[in-house]
Amino acid sequence: MTKKADRILIGGTHSGCGKTTIVCAILKALCSRKMRVSSFKCGPDYIDPMFQKKAIKINSHNLDSFFCDDNTLKNLLCEYAGEISVIEGVMGFYDGAGGRGSAHSVSQITRSPTVIVVDCKGMSDSIGAVLKGFLEYQKPNQIRGFIFNRLPESLCERVKKICAELGTRYFGRFPSCDFSIASRHLGLVTADEIVDIDGQLERLGKIAEQYLDIDGIIETARACELEFSPIEIPVIAKNKPVKIAVARDEAFCFCYSENLDLLRKMGCEIEFFSPLHDKKLPDKISGIILGGGYPELYSKLLSNNSEFRENLLIKLRCKIPLIAECGGFMYLQKSLCDAENNSFPSVGFLEGEVVKTNKLQNFGYIKMTAKTDNLLCKKGEIIRAHEFHYCQSDNAGGDFHAEKASGKTWECARAAENMYAGFPHLYFYSDVKIAENFVKKCVEFGEKNA
Repeated sequence: MTKKADRILIGGTHSGCGKTTIVCAILKALCSRKMRVSSFKCGPDYIDPMFQKKAIKINSHNLDSFFCDDNTLKNLLCEYAGEISVIEGVMGFYDGAGGRGSAHSVSQITRSPTVIVVDCKGMSDSIGAVLKGFLEYQKPNQIRGFIFNRLPESLCERVKKICAELGTRYFGRFPSCDFSIASRHLGLVTADEIVDIDGQLERLGKIAEQYLDIDGIIETARACELEFSPIEIPVIAKNKPVKIAVARDEAFCFCYSENLDLLRKMGCEIEFFSPLHDKKLPDKISGIILGGGYPELYSKLLSNNSEFRENLLIKLRCKIPLIAECGGFMYLQKSLCDAENNSFPSVGFLEGEVVKTNKLQNFGYIKMTAKTDNLLCKKGEIIRAHEFHYCQSDNAGGDFHAEKASGKTWECARAAENMYAGFPHLYFYSDVKIAENFVKKCVEFGEKNA
């Protein structure tokens, strides 16, 4: 089948060049024109989509060419596409994992016209070398032009001339502004932590209208139709919805919206809960998902909520199907550290103590091979995943064999018939059977415990 989906990808020369700020500014400018806007983020990112969601007031979605095959990427883009879709790149435009995972690969697969953000601070004529390099480094590419972040007004005419000489388009400059997104050990702070985020995003939209060629961006986004085959999603919970409890609060805020949508398509009802604020889990649940986030920033509060911890532990001992990723995995252990490495009692479902280290642990994309039959897959089957954490456990598990593209290997995760718990994050569309197997176990649990 084919579908028309106007779209544009905003890539960058490197991490920190201003992509997220400029994408949010463009999104607000498009929304102010009363357009039906959708947004996407390349790669396994949880935080940037939170800012996009604040800008357009609906969920943002991920497009990841490491996790997904080409047909799945096109499906996801078309499923969530609005009148115009803005796709934010990841790292530098060409940065990825062995040809997959990069913004360049996503742009090629989805044939999305691309604009590159260049951070011009400290440059003048060297800007031309950057432009020529990006235009010629890999061909074919979808690059249609550039946005120049922190470009002084005095250099505008020179940069416009460079663009004309290189046969590429000048989409405007973005001036230095007082909007900034602070960073912490896992990257940017979340959107909910920024004071007056809505007001600041409104101001960004006005800056975009003043300094960027929004009309040109809309024109360039009129891309060719996408051709793809629909993905068949089995409805597993047919008789009545299977309720899955999903952690969502300040401490546990990392969750792909597509993962939850896929579970809904399979017949599940999603109910959110807060390990920080609730005293017990939702009633009549058949599965639990404890996603990642920043539990180390709330470890004392999580520990003090002993009533919830005890309620969760009772449910887990009943062998309810469980997926616990990264921060959720940390929370299930005997103790949890805070940002200063103080230790606090935690759930105690898993043997292990968590400490904070001073560097990223096993960062990046991985392929995990199951060493035993488990909740998600059979022994010998491979799951694609992603790790991103500074904390480490003295019992990180060994039921999967993990391998990076670099050849580095290690053992990871705890897995059993009813459980997956580990530092690696999962993306269900990398293999729909992962979600299918989880939901089947939830159905079984629900029927036995009705």
